[in-house]
Amino acid sequence: MATTSDIRNGLCIRYNNDIYKIIEFLHVKPGKGPAFVRTKMKSVTSGKVLDNTFSAGHKLEDVRVETHKFQYLYNDGEFYHFMNEADYTQIRLLEAALDNPGLMKEGEVVTVLINTEDNMPLSVDLPASVILEVTHTEPGVKGNTATNATKPATVETGAEVNVPLFINEGDKIKVETEKGTYKERVKE
Repeated sequence: MATTSDIRNGLCIRYNNDIYKIIEFLHVKPGKGPAFVRTKMKSVTSGKVLDNTFSAGHKLEDVRVETHKFQYLYNDGEFYHFMNEADYTQIRLLEAALDNPGLMKEGEVVTVLINTEDNMPLSVDLPASVILEVTHTEPGVKGNTATNATKPATVETGAEVNVPLFINEGDKIKVETEKGTYKERVKE
């Protein structure tokens, strides 16, 4: 059993007969009244995001998880297939278990959270940022902006990312996986 003081990003808890992963949390201590913890939780089975408030000291049933390194193999339309780097076993996951599947390249190494009770994969954590090549974008015209103008660009995985006007097709860019946003251009 865990309490609200144990809440952190990535913690998996059992709540309403489902397993949820904490995405965001905020410990609030108002001037009047008891303290509480505001959380944003994502169901690992359905992908549904839920906002919830726990009063301070509330008991939570945490789920014991292990992390394993897996290599992303391919997507067959319905499932995403991964291979364990230690013993070469393969697993497949629905898109709902993935936070940002559009940013995964084939061969990418990701961290998979596995429930130790039944060895079921719960969620996939991508690296903090990935380097992708821009496959399509409109040419940017200099001088038609006031500040920080962006344009849509399609990357090699098929995902669309807003990038600055100076990015061209063939450029490699670093993308933040948590928000799916452009971070910087990568020099060769």
